Amino acid sequence: MRSAEKGPKGAGKRRGFFVTRGLFAKFFSVCAFFLLSTILVLGSVLLLFSAEYFRSDKENGLYQSALAAIVLTKQNYEQNDCQYLDSNVVLAGYQILSRTSSFTLFLSDLQGNTVLCSEQEDCVHTAHKIPQNLLEKTVLEGRYSERGTMDGIYRKSHFTVGMPLVLSDGSVRGVVFVSASAESLDRFLIDIVQIFGVASLTVFAVSFVAIYFVTKRLAKPLVNMAEATVQFSKGDFSKRIAVHGDDEVAQLARGFNEMASALATTENMRRSFVANVSHELKTPMTTIGGFIDGILDGTIPKERHEHYLRIVSDEVRRLSRLVRAMLSISRLEAGETRMKPVAFDIRDILCRTIFNFEQIIDTKQLEIRGLDGPKCMVMADLDLIHQVVYNLLDNAVKFVNQEGYLQCTIRQEKEFTYVSIKNSGDGIAKDELSNVFERFYKTDRSRSLDKNGVGLGLYIVKSVIKLHGGDIVARSVEGQYCEFEFSLPTAPDSAQPHRATQEGTHHD
Repeated sequence: MRSAEKGPKGAGKRRGFFVTRGLFAKFFSVCAFFLLSTILVLGSVLLLFSAEYFRSDKENGLYQSALAAIVLTKQNYEQNDCQYLDSNVVLAGYQILSRTSSFTLFLSDLQGNTVLCSEQEDCVHTAHKIPQNLLEKTVLEGRYSERGTMDGIYRKSHFTVGMPLVLSDGSVRGVVFVSASAESLDRFLIDIVQIFGVASLTVFAVSFVAIYFVTKRLAKPLVNMAEATVQFSKGDFSKRIAVHGDDEVAQLARGFNEMASALATTENMRRSFVANVSHELKTPMTTIGGFIDGILDGTIPKERHEHYLRIVSDEVRRLSRLVRAMLSISRLEAGETRMKPVAFDIRDILCRTIFNFEQIIDTKQLEIRGLDGPKCMVMADLDLIHQVVYNLLDNAVKFVNQEGYLQCTIRQEKEFTYVSIKNSGDGIAKDELSNVFERFYKTDRSRSLDKNGVGLGLYIVKSVIKLHGGDIVARSVEGQYCEFEFSLPTAPDSAQPHRATQEGTHHD
């Protein structure tokens, strides 16, 4: 069982290494393969073109020599009335031509016998007859060329060209051949291969090193990302990728870092949320459990049962509010809340909602300002906005001072309508103002005054307003007032007004 457990763990540890190593190896191998293939193709093309150029140049030179020999031989024949050939004169001319270009020049009759050859002592042509088909082809086509042994006359490969000897009267007296060893081509190609080989090895070595470091640099962010994902799977979101440049890999690294930051923030929020929820649930449940146990075991006398049962009832309602608030947050963050935007008068919602706090308004002898005025139509989800207004007014009446005021102000523009709910009182400390919309956040003053609050109302308010594409801000001057202002899309003139109702609306 132990070995079975170690296997997956070891595989998990090695996964990132082998994946990234494989990626580097694949990328490097592909680049090296294409580089080597390019060098080989270029080398092959260079060799082919070089060989063809050498062959063509050699062949043209031999043809020029053969033509010169034809002219020389033809003149000698015609000087002797086309009766005979002055061998000594023609041979001397052949030898002069062959010495200048290092080739063999010889004349064959139509029967294939060698008549004259520039290499008298080492002539191999006299021992062989020129093949008849070769002679016929040369006479018929007017020229002949090959790289070979001339049907076994030569032991090694030679370049050979031939031209028929045609006199002025149109008669063909023979064929002039010019032959040169093909070893020069082999030496030429070997030299080309050597030069190209040295140059290719140098280029390949330099490119190999360059590809290695470039590939390593390109793969490094991916390697780091693979390693970071392993850490992420363990809950550690601290790793970040170094960003260099502005290419696609750099953009990927930036996106990865942003994702890591978002995951870290989400994880911190999750831990904080769980901790806060645990705390908020623990307190009322401890209270409920303690009082019920005291009633059951007789610790609490019967005449005090009603008092403590009322406390238990309050704590149960507090738990209910917490659960509803958490469900609302869950639906909002999961995108499960489906808005049903309708056109309605936001001033009417303010007037209707404030009546829910009539008793506390009378108790504190509050002055209500700003409810009078024309209709202000907005386009939003009626139930969600009623919840927003209720939560803000509930917050205002809790912290307004005795004989203070509640002020509602509506400012309507073309695209957005701005709604402000303001109350006199101690206000919120400047250093706490930026945190009031966070989950489970309570100011020092609210902790003492709002015992039953769970610190989720303003967070829900902001989430709902953001869902509508608006915004909400908090303003406060300590000892004077506190104000919350939110914006909602203004209803178009063509929108039909919806009759506002408060049925089925829950307040968190």
